[in-house]
Amino acid sequence: MGCAGLPKDVERPVSTALQNPSDTTLGQWVEARRMAQKARHPSGFVLLSGPQAAYSSRLALVDAAQKTLDLQYYAIHADASSERLLLSVAAAARRGVRVRLLLDDFHSTGRDALVMRLAFVPNVEMRMFNPLTGARGSPVGRMFSLLGDFSRVQQRMHNKLFIADNALGVTGGRNLGDAYFGNSESGNFVDLDVLAAGSVVQELSHSFDSYWNNERAYPVQSLITREELDRLRESIRAAEATQQERVESASTSATAPGAPPAPTGRNTTDTRRARIWNQEPMDLKQVQFVWAPAAVLADRPAKIPPDGTSATPLPDQNPPRATPATIAALVRPRGTAITTTSASADAPTASQTVAQPVAPPALSANPALSNGNGNTAPSLPPDGETTAEAQTDTVVDGLLQLMGQARRDLLIISPYFVPGPDMERAFAAARARGVRVRVLTNSLASNDAPIAHAGYARHRPTLLAMGVELYEMRSELTGVLRGAFGSTGSMGGAGGSGAGGSSRAMLHSKLMIVDGRLLVIGSMNLDLRSQRQNTEVALLIRSGELSRRATAQIDTALQDAAWQVQQTDQGLVWRAPKDSGLADATTEPDASLPLRLMLQLLGPLAPDHLL
Repeated sequence: MGCAGLPKDVERPVSTALQNPSDTTLGQWVEARRMAQKARHPSGFVLLSGPQAAYSSRLALVDAAQKTLDLQYYAIHADASSERLLLSVAAAARRGVRVRLLLDDFHSTGRDALVMRLAFVPNVEMRMFNPLTGARGSPVGRMFSLLGDFSRVQQRMHNKLFIADNALGVTGGRNLGDAYFGNSESGNFVDLDVLAAGSVVQELSHSFDSYWNNERAYPVQSLITREELDRLRESIRAAEATQQERVESASTSATAPGAPPAPTGRNTTDTRRARIWNQEPMDLKQVQFVWAPAAVLADRPAKIPPDGTSATPLPDQNPPRATPATIAALVRPRGTAITTTSASADAPTASQTVAQPVAPPALSANPALSNGNGNTAPSLPPDGETTAEAQTDTVVDGLLQLMGQARRDLLIISPYFVPGPDMERAFAAARARGVRVRVLTNSLASNDAPIAHAGYARHRPTLLAMGVELYEMRSELTGVLRGAFGSTGSMGGAGGSGAGGSSRAMLHSKLMIVDGRLLVIGSMNLDLRSQRQNTEVALLIRSGELSRRATAQIDTALQDAAWQVQQTDQGLVWRAPKDSGLADATTEPDASLPLRLMLQLLGPLAPDHLL
């Protein structure tokens, strides 16, 4: 079952990113901005800390693209936000822009499967990564058909990239959909992206190419026909029309005589669509980039092995990834060297390295880096980009190495936080060196995947005993969250009620700040799923300025919008946010009794690697 239904001998024409971004207006504009700012580094960055900036930046990239658009996502939801964005992408294709869209196949059922119709637009190529068998009409029906292929279902492409002309790109935690852009009535994600410019974008594009040309990527036309998608669309429309009639009938019968009719689902949908279409693309001319050294950390596509093969990748399938040496070079102050120690003479993996004590940086006239075998590698040039040869095992392993380089402070945001043994060793080693470690994750009430909270809850006592400071985000959308990092504030702008005025807030940002000078933003969580099963991508940026900006926003959120979990003689206590007017809690705050019971009953039964 499972793989048996996938097509054989599929044609996948090889294509790559635009070779010369300087031939485009965007590429020329980026270089002109760099020269005007007299930047010493070839890559620039802007934090997109809010749904309006995140959405308008993507609109701007689509409008500005002249030759290529490359999109890679775990999920694209067929709703108002994606509708406008993808219609703009289709318009770009009609004016001659080559569009490549790579989507993980897990969510492409029901209404969301209609996104695949974009594959039939001229000048658009769309491929599904690690496709699943079974009918696409119903998520439930499809999951039943996949019970015999459970391990494969667990392995997903979680990367997020949005790249225009290989000159500008957005990466971070957001998928595409209303809930990621502050436009959902029921709940919105607190997320964070970064807009990157210059040479580091070409490294992101190289990562995209490695997935696009991988044998796990199936052209949509090999999986479903246009006629099948049209029939699915008509069946969905009929079902939605029937449901709408029931809602309106119930609303009419429940309305008191003389009172205005209650709002219907159609009113809500129209309002969301109008709000989205009123958004203007970002004015890129007003963007102020911070130019800084950077590196890309990207999992190999072969982390998800093709059917019937080993996980060993072909040479041309390896995306560029930061080496342990270049990671250390990004962390170290100028004029210092960092030496990592290993218990073995063999070359250690990143996870093995961080499990060992890390020697503190020492002043050195010759800033070289030791790889633990007595060999040295050149340090990152002050004005250059990194190149990658010997690579860390996975993106999360790279983060573990970064933890091993921390000397003063680690600030981590991970929505789904289920640390495995090597992560706990990394935290313990950091605390033994005197490093302050703070982690912000979801509370049970704010977690959109409550079962994942069960794995985290098992680790809370151990982490607190180490001295790790744990914070859990409130589920209520507060003014602090609207103004802080990755705000779920309305698409209508600051202070507006918008779609998210009374909606539930769910943490979705993924980042780490090391010693206030190195910032990591990407698609990864600190859990075993990201480490062992899903593929991920991240940007490592050495910038005190960006790190300070992000830290200031996060500090505000920790104080005013998160519960701090502490261990007392009487058990766990959740300290209420400052000036919230709330009392401290001794049970999972804001969570319903059924939700807390589910955590107690199912939590012990769910293994960490499946959460």
